[in-house]
Amino acid sequence: MALDIGIAVGLFIIFLIVLIGPFKIKIIEQNLEVFLFICGVLALSISHFVTLEGVETGWRWSIIEEALVAPIYISNSLHIPIGIVQVVLIVGLIIYKWHIPIHGAIRTMTEKLSLKVMAFILIAVLGLFSSVISAILAAIILVEMVNALPLTRKSKIDLTVISCFSIGLGAALTPLGEPLSTIAISKLSGPPFHASFTYLIEQLAIYIIPGIIAYGIVGMFFLGKVDLKDPGMKAEDYKETLKDVIMRAVKVYVFIMALVFLGDGFKPIIFEYIAKMPAEALFWVNMVSAILDNATLTAAEIGPTFTQLQINAALMGLLIAGGMLIPGNIPNIISAGKLGITSKEWARLGVPLGLVTMAIYFVILFVPGYLGS
Repeated sequence: MALDIGIAVGLFIIFLIVLIGPFKIKIIEQNLEVFLFICGVLALSISHFVTLEGVETGWRWSIIEEALVAPIYISNSLHIPIGIVQVVLIVGLIIYKWHIPIHGAIRTMTEKLSLKVMAFILIAVLGLFSSVISAILAAIILVEMVNALPLTRKSKIDLTVISCFSIGLGAALTPLGEPLSTIAISKLSGPPFHASFTYLIEQLAIYIIPGIIAYGIVGMFFLGKVDLKDPGMKAEDYKETLKDVIMRAVKVYVFIMALVFLGDGFKPIIFEYIAKMPAEALFWVNMVSAILDNATLTAAEIGPTFTQLQINAALMGLLIAGGMLIPGNIPNIISAGKLGITSKEWARLGVPLGLVTMAIYFVILFVPGYLGS
C-alpha cells in the first residue's frame, strides 16, 4: 500500500520543524526536551492513520511501554534495570558529593600534560572504550573533564562535539555501547550472517578505529590554536545543586521518550522510502540520524537481505550523522545538557565536521568498488 501523500507531507513538515525550530526560536532551544516530545506525539498521531504490511504504526500500548521503559532499561527484552537515566543520576550524585577531589585530580593531570595531549586522550580513549563502558558513561566522564579543563567556552564546545563524534562511533563496536549495536546484531543473528557479540567489531573496526584516532588528531589541532593568555581560559568551578542533578536526569528521561516517539512516528517514511534505497543513497539519507533515533532507523533498514557493503554503509552513515546535531546521539544530549550548549553552538562545528567525515567515508566505502567494477 502506497503511503498517502497527505501523511507523507505531514510527517515531512514535522521533520522540518524539528530540524529548524531549535535554531530559529529561542523558547524551543530552552525547552528542547518538551519540544521534541510534542513533535514525537504529533508524528505518532499522524502515523496512526497508516497501515503498513508487517509493521506496527501509530498509538498502541507497546510503543507507550517502550517510551516509558527505554530510558531506564538497557534492554527491554532482558529487563535489566540499568539504563541511561540511572547512570546519569547516580554518576551525577557521585560527582555532586565528591566533585572537589574529582576536579582536583583532573586539574593535576592537566598540569602534567599539555592541553593538546589531554584533548587527544579524551577523544581517542573515550571513543575506543565507549563500547565497553557505554556511550552514556563515556559522555558523563567527558563533560566533567571538559568542565575542569582551563579552556574558553568555544574550545570546550569544540572539544565536546569532536569527542561525541568519537564516542558515537566507538560505542557501536559492541552491544554494550549503545542500542544501535544490539539491534543490528539481533537483526543479523540468523543466516547468512549469524552475527554474534563480536560481529560489529569484525566488520566495522577497520573503519571506526582509524576514525577515532583521526578525531583525536583533529581535536589536538583545534586546541593547538588556543591562546593560553586568553582571559577566558579557565576551569569551571562546580556550581550544580542537588536539584540540578535530579532535573538533568528527568530531562534525559523526557528526551529519550521523545526520541522513541519521533522514531516510531516516522516509521511510514522510513519503511516506505528510506529503507528501500540503494546503499549509496542510503548512506547519505541516513543523515536524518542527526535528529531521529538511530536505533529505530537500524531496525527498519538492516536485514539479512542486505549485502555486507550495504550493512556497513548504512551503519556508518547513521553513526557519523548522529554527531551532527544535539538530538542525534545520547552523548550529545548528555553533554549539551550539562554544558549548556545550544543547537546553534553545536551545529557550528557538528554539521561541517559531519559532512566532511561523511564524504571521506563515502570514498572509503564505495570508490574501491567502482574502480574494481
